Amino acid sequence: MAASPKSTPKRTSRTTVSKTEPKAVATASVEALPQGLTTGFMHRVLFVMLAVALAWLALKLFGLWLLIFGAVIIAVILRGISGPLIRYLKLNETLAVVLALVGVLALISLTMYLFGVQIAIQVETLTRELPAAWAAFQTRLHAMPMGDEIQAQFNALGQQAGGFASKLPGIAGNILSSLANILVATIAGVMLAMHPGKYRDGLITLFPQNQRPALLESMNTSGEALKKWFIAQFISMVLVGVLVGVGLAIIGVPSALALGLMAGLAQFVPVVGPVLSAGPGLLLAGVGGTEPFLWTLALYVGVSQLESNLLTPMVQRQISEVPMVLTLFAIVGFAGLLGPMGVLYAMPITVILFSLIKRYLDLREAGVAPKPPA
Repeated sequence: MAASPKSTPKRTSRTTVSKTEPKAVATASVEALPQGLTTGFMHRVLFVMLAVALAWLALKLFGLWLLIFGAVIIAVILRGISGPLIRYLKLNETLAVVLALVGVLALISLTMYLFGVQIAIQVETLTRELPAAWAAFQTRLHAMPMGDEIQAQFNALGQQAGGFASKLPGIAGNILSSLANILVATIAGVMLAMHPGKYRDGLITLFPQNQRPALLESMNTSGEALKKWFIAQFISMVLVGVLVGVGLAIIGVPSALALGLMAGLAQFVPVVGPVLSAGPGLLLAGVGGTEPFLWTLALYVGVSQLESNLLTPMVQRQISEVPMVLTLFAIVGFAGLLGPMGVLYAMPITVILFSLIKRYLDLREAGVAPKPPA
């Protein structure tokens, strides 16, 4: 009976040691880290470093993102043209896109065949007559009361233009690089247009399962809005170019066909494009006197008002019209952010963002807007 009390403490001591050893090891491992460097803190630091590295990589590959967006734009245009072929003629997607591409190339070739010689002659005439028109404008400017002060401002602009001319070799190299990028974007755009669902679904699989339906709906919404905007913008460009060209021919302004083509192409960049394209026409009309100048000014203003108040609302009635103030700010903002390419990409990017924001606000008003992730 006396041995029993002695054996009990020994068993108790073994149990106590076995229970306290893990705590001692854990305490030692925590104390081994420097003060403040816990596992959670290290994870947050690594996450911030990864985010900075990805942001730096995205900036370094900025040209690649523009190239991808250009390919998407070309794919949307081809899908918009091939859509009726798929819907009504029941053609498969690949054949319809190929026919759409052949149709676009044939239309360009036919236009150049019918009007290419005249356009080339008028463009050459335009480049020859613009300096003479500018000289005549300066002569009239000297006769004005404040002509000397205005002439001084033009001379300052001329000096800046001279500095700009020294950069023309570098600009020519950038143009060649841009043409190569356009070729790559065209090839990629044709491939995207042939199988858009496959590439879209492949991109969606990179995201969590619960976010895929909302992402799919957003991509479809933005793609549909961009397609309708391009179709409407093409119709507007054709109508404006025809109206300006015919109007200038009736007034008697030289190179009316080239000026009409310039006005139609400039319509792709709203607000800024029409204003810039009106300058050469007004300058050439001013050489013929005050009456042709006033008629030409009335033509440009009238076509602009007709386009903004009748043509654009009529051809864009199926999509949400982007406010004019937002259009102007978008062009200026993207031009400052992306340079000359930003002027071309401003409206497509704005249309996508505007359609997505409007869709979210409509869903929120209906009470079915997706909740932000926790």
